[in-house]
Amino acid sequence: MKKIAFLATLVAATSFNANAFDVDAKYKQTCSICHGMGVAGAPKAFDKAAWAPRMATGMDAMVASATNGKGAMPPKGLCNDCTPDQYKALIEHMAASK
Repeated sequence: MKKIAFLATLVAATSFNANAFDVDAKYKQTCSICHGMGVAGAPKAFDKAAWAPRMATGMDAMVASATNGKGAMPPKGLCNDCTPDQYKALIEHMAASK
């Protein structure tokens, strides 16, 4: 019985880690293409001043912009599989200073 409980715990922990969202990896894979250098008016990642006016609109507005597109950014940016919570994490990641 102890072995079964241990195996169940191990499987659950492995499944959780496999599904964890790696915000930095996703940023590098998708967002950095434009936000890394501020292409076409995109706010440059990790430039808190560039993000401040946008963040002032509120997170719901920011997620809506990411989902619907804004300016040169197409709907969903380059992250077609992102959820609203993942967009939120990506926005917070890019808006923070490094």
